[in-house]
Amino acid sequence: MSVVGFDLGNESCIVAVARQRGIDVVLNEESKRETPAIVCFGDKQRFIGTAGAASSTMNPKNSISQIKRLLGRKFSDPELQNDLASFPFRVTEGPDGFPLVHVRFLGEERTFTPTQLLAMVLSNLKGIAEGNLKAAVVDCCIGIPVYFSDLQRRAVLDAATIAGLRPLRLFHETTATALAYGIYKTDLPEHDQLNVAFVDVGHASMQVSIVGYKKGQLKMLSHAYDRSLGGRDFDEALFKHFAAKFKEEYKIDVYQNARACLRLRVACEKLKKMLSANPEAPLNIECLMDEKDVRGFIKREEFEQISAPVLERVKGPLEKALAEAGLTTDSVHFVEVVGSGSRVPAIIKIITEFFGKEPRRTMNASECVARGCALQCAILSPTFKVREFQVNDGFPFSIALSWKPDSQNSEPQHTVVFPKGNAIPSVKALTFYRSSTLEVDVLYIDTGDSQIPQKISTYTIGPFQPSKGEKAKLKVKVRLNIHGIVTVDSAMMLEEDVEVPVSSVNEAPKDATKMDTDDAPSDPSSGTDVNMQEPKSADTTEGATAAENGAQDPEEKSVPMETDAKVEPSKKKVKKTAVPVHELVYGALPAAELEKAVEKEYEMALQDRVMEETKEKKNAVEAYVYDMRNKLYDKYNDFVTPEEKEGLIARLQVVEDWLYEDGEDETKGVYIAKLEELKKVDSLHCLLIFFASCLSSLLHVL
Repeated sequence: MSVVGFDLGNESCIVAVARQRGIDVVLNEESKRETPAIVCFGDKQRFIGTAGAASSTMNPKNSISQIKRLLGRKFSDPELQNDLASFPFRVTEGPDGFPLVHVRFLGEERTFTPTQLLAMVLSNLKGIAEGNLKAAVVDCCIGIPVYFSDLQRRAVLDAATIAGLRPLRLFHETTATALAYGIYKTDLPEHDQLNVAFVDVGHASMQVSIVGYKKGQLKMLSHAYDRSLGGRDFDEALFKHFAAKFKEEYKIDVYQNARACLRLRVACEKLKKMLSANPEAPLNIECLMDEKDVRGFIKREEFEQISAPVLERVKGPLEKALAEAGLTTDSVHFVEVVGSGSRVPAIIKIITEFFGKEPRRTMNASECVARGCALQCAILSPTFKVREFQVNDGFPFSIALSWKPDSQNSEPQHTVVFPKGNAIPSVKALTFYRSSTLEVDVLYIDTGDSQIPQKISTYTIGPFQPSKGEKAKLKVKVRLNIHGIVTVDSAMMLEEDVEVPVSSVNEAPKDATKMDTDDAPSDPSSGTDVNMQEPKSADTTEGATAAENGAQDPEEKSVPMETDAKVEPSKKKVKKTAVPVHELVYGALPAAELEKAVEKEYEMALQDRVMEETKEKKNAVEAYVYDMRNKLYDKYNDFVTPEEKEGLIARLQVVEDWLYEDGEDETKGVYIAKLEELKKVDSLHCLLIFFASCLSSLLHVL
């Protein structure tokens, strides 16, 4: 069973695996720890990861990056529109209102959804892990931003399914960082709580969390984020600065050339890194555009001035996280800074001034999420025995259910089922009294984030037919699962049958019935929510009148009856009937489309594999030509006549010329046949040369 953690970054990804000695970060095919999250489409195959990054400069319009920014978002999303302005590839609105990416692949125009593109990245990461573990990888833990909506979480799960992965958990990146920090701590207090603030400034977003630690456990106290504040915003500030400067000095407009834009962005990213360690830095690019070399120079002070609008937003998530945790800066004992964008000195200065203490870097800023995900996968997997450490994660949004009462012309009612900070995972049960099919909407409420759509899904519960012709009592189970996805799991119709007790006194049947008849609860707030982790705890949920709302029945008690005779207690039989539940998730990938996507990914992966094998066979022919030629001039030189040598070399030269001309673009079978032909023709010559060599060695010994 595989134990793997994937950190899906906006710019690059990291793979970590659990071994007996701990957590290791896996190296990719170029022996690098970070793999670019890029998919490049060529004429005959895809190039993903490091290969995609190498091809992106020459093929920018077919190189897709920053896939996380496209995932699960409407095309009309203002933030997405801002991102599209800087992307070199073409994105249009699909029939469902979500983005479609256009590329040229296999000689024709094709479109792909962000989910399909993410699946390609995951397939590449899966291959890296399998190559390192020498075993199939299926079970894993994938890191996601805390601000991902229900639809975005479903899209990640769909992408994992397409890639042949089965995530044990979609793990919040902030929680993964907190786990990687705390599980190795041996000095955590038993009673007093150690509060640590984690500030993660990534490539495209900033996330802040405050975590409370005690011995053997962590509790997420608060989350805050800015989904569009990251290292790339500083790159963009530098890019706009130098684009304007070069237009004035060199009369070139890089916005008119996709390749020039890409090269300038790469140079600005390197410049930002240099300014993090130096007070000033130069920028030089050869043949940027119109065969012109450009030069630039900037000081750190000037860089901070042009980045001022970005830096002003850093304080917002810090204040929000502290306020939601109900703490003061003095109550926060340590501040940990992680993320690739956290190395900008101006950000560290703002964090230091806010908390009144110097931030620490006790973890690897780029690898902590992947390590935390691998640790969580190991905790969930039976393969490894991990130190007892409890992770109490909290959901960052409030989830409510909304429905229309039975009575006509009534306003829709709603109740908060999972308040903000609710434990993950969690299950809660609600009771409805209905006479007809019930439609329930699952909503986000009070998110404070305009980019998150309010309505998540709609569930149709029914049809059902109560046997007594009255309103049916429905028990509806709502689940916030381990991935942070809300579903209505099941619905059950409960009907009670009463057995008439045996007594020595004749009793009127209607009295007995009256005694055991349960009326609908009158207290609208009598519902209880059962938590999966703490089954004995009960939380009160708000609702409307209990005859039509989601309030759960209070505990039923027998009512004593004054009679002269002794009556045995009546027995109640509860008949449970499963009620069908139909799900409609807005924007989710239908099952049929998911199957098609799996098949399409398999076909493209097969095409890539055939092309790689074709390259290997072509290289084998080329290697054979070079190897045999070297041997004729070196090892076999003394044992072959000049005429034979010239003939063999001429034959090898013909094959080499064919490789670079007519044989440049042949199939795998042609290269195999050519290699076999070469070996067959040369086998006799090689055999004679071998015997001559052996004879010479024997004579030398004698």
